[in-house]
Amino acid sequence: MSSCCDDDGTAVALRESQRGTLYAVLAINAVMFLVIVIAAQFAKSTALFADGLDNLGDALTYGLSLIAVSSGASAKARVALFKGVLILVAAGIVSAQIAYKLAYPSTPIFELMGTFSVLGLAANSLCLLLLWRHRHEDINMSSVWECSRNDIASNLSVFLAAGAVWLTGSGWPDVLVAIALVTLLLRSSARVISSAQAELKVAT
Repeated sequence: MSSCCDDDGTAVALRESQRGTLYAVLAINAVMFLVIVIAAQFAKSTALFADGLDNLGDALTYGLSLIAVSSGASAKARVALFKGVLILVAAGIVSAQIAYKLAYPSTPIFELMGTFSVLGLAANSLCLLLLWRHRHEDINMSSVWECSRNDIASNLSVFLAAGAVWLTGSGWPDVLVAIALVTLLLRSSARVISSAQAELKVAT
């Protein structure tokens, strides 16, 4: 009997730990979405806009993950599947921004790109640190980890793009990095959807 109670206590403690971490990373990403998207408009940067949109996707993902914390394996897999679809939608929105930028070219303000990509990197590094211990616990948390890891690559890419815009005086590095971020989002979406579908097959 005591063993069963201990198991229940461990499960409750795990859920509470996951919940606390998800609340923290949700707050960080919601704030960073507002900050970076506003900065992207002033900077006229598609890559920075993609970075900010990624923060919005993450905030929605973490909100869904909070709902799934106390759910069974099947429900967690469905939430993960929805996350994968959200990432796919984000890729579509950024692709539309790229098309607009190609039709109406402009040179971004590299100082704003660089500054806010570094700010985003600091925020997402904190999220990654908070999520590190949860990354292998279940499909719900592993998909959250996947999103957070992508953010680091996204921030670094925008920072490099800012340097390239400064060196070349051209908006092309911004567009090329945005295209690379779309590719990253598509690959991430495919991984999350594939893992969720595999989990659903096992759970049903």
